[in-house]
Amino acid sequence: MDKVMKKVFWCFAALTMTVVAFMGVYIIANGLPFFKHTSLWAFLTGKNWMPSGEIFGIFPMLVASLYGTIGAMVIAIIVGVSTDIVLVELLPAKLAALLSAAVDLLAGIPSVIYGFWGLMVVVPLINDLWGGKGAGSSLLAVIFILALMVLPTVIRMTEVSLRAVPNEYKEGALALGSSRLQYIFKVQLKAASSGTLAGIILAIGRALGETMAVILVAGNTALLPQSITDPVRTLTANIAIEMGYASGVHQQALFATGMVLFVLIIAINLAMHMLNTRTERRERRESKGKNTL
Repeated sequence: MDKVMKKVFWCFAALTMTVVAFMGVYIIANGLPFFKHTSLWAFLTGKNWMPSGEIFGIFPMLVASLYGTIGAMVIAIIVGVSTDIVLVELLPAKLAALLSAAVDLLAGIPSVIYGFWGLMVVVPLINDLWGGKGAGSSLLAVIFILALMVLPTVIRMTEVSLRAVPNEYKEGALALGSSRLQYIFKVQLKAASSGTLAGIILAIGRALGETMAVILVAGNTALLPQSITDPVRTLTANIAIEMGYASGVHQQALFATGMVLFVLIIAINLAMHMLNTRTERRERRESKGKNTL
């Protein structure tokens, strides 16, 4: 029975890897022919996207995607980690359970609902407060909505990591004269850093790949943003908006955009994974040193 189950598990693992590999090969195979028309450098650094004139530059959309993701992650990390500290260390058990249920509910809301709410509430609010060329549809709206969408991922992964920190760490820190806040920031968060990084990796992938909610609040103008209140168009939004009617070189350009996005996400995930691995190794070394003492 064990041998049969092992084979079943290996089959599912192989199927998963095959699907991922097929997706990558398909996107690359359909995107590579585009570079006979336009060089990779011109494609990445070009500031104009005009399919009717066969001019394809994704630099404004690349910048919008990166700015939106970075801004959303900064907000999500600050708010998420702060929420976890309250959940794990400061709130009574009943209130913590209530807040945890609210976070789970936030994670289950469809992305189109986030986008619709952003269009009806966030965009008019931004327009009233700061104005801008997009009448509220802007990079700022994208950052806010993406931060809200990835927040449950950061909160849940960090919470699990914080709760997994051995209670002996807390007892030892308090016995040595540390305050509760000193223990949280200097011991607990440090010990839970690998789990927090794993949550950040997942959140970055979702933020970069989000489409529907972004389309509703971004303004979808393929121009380089000069301020945070300018309308933008992300890489994913560009593919979703134009793939339905694209053909020929235009369609190849969209596949090339998908290829860039695919490589970008893989590169970020690999970099974060290497950072996570290095953090775990450092924690193991420190743990061995403490045990030796």
